[in-house]
Amino acid sequence: MDPDPHPARLASRRSMAAVEAGDRDAWLALYSPDAVIEDPIGPSMFDESGEGHRGTEAIAAFYDTVIAPNAVHFEIDRSYACGSEVANVGRVVTTLLDGSRAIVNGVFTYRVDADGLIVALRAYWEVDAITIEPPTAG
Repeated sequence: MDPDPHPARLASRRSMAAVEAGDRDAWLALYSPDAVIEDPIGPSMFDESGEGHRGTEAIAAFYDTVIAPNAVHFEIDRSYACGSEVANVGRVVTTLLDGSRAIVNGVFTYRVDADGLIVALRAYWEVDAITIEPPTAG
């Protein structure tokens, strides 16, 4: 890790590491109490209204229903930081309970406040472009 990373980049890395480790409490601690998560942006199977998951309770529910049931791994190809934000370009690989993998390519932005807490996570990806790989024989 960079010795002096950009605050938003650092927060995004911490967020991804907590998700990969399955550490709900560490993940939630990274978010401002009034933060919003839009993953993906707009209406989806995770957010029918398209208004995002706002506040600690909604963000915790998002973790419990979307993140916690499966193993999640992040592969970031590029990262661009400026101002109070970072945009990470890459993919999220989710291994489902049956062993299949859902691969989502996108741009994932994080905005932080003056204390380095995440105030917005916005994910740009297309539901129709998810790749599903069947379980590997083993």
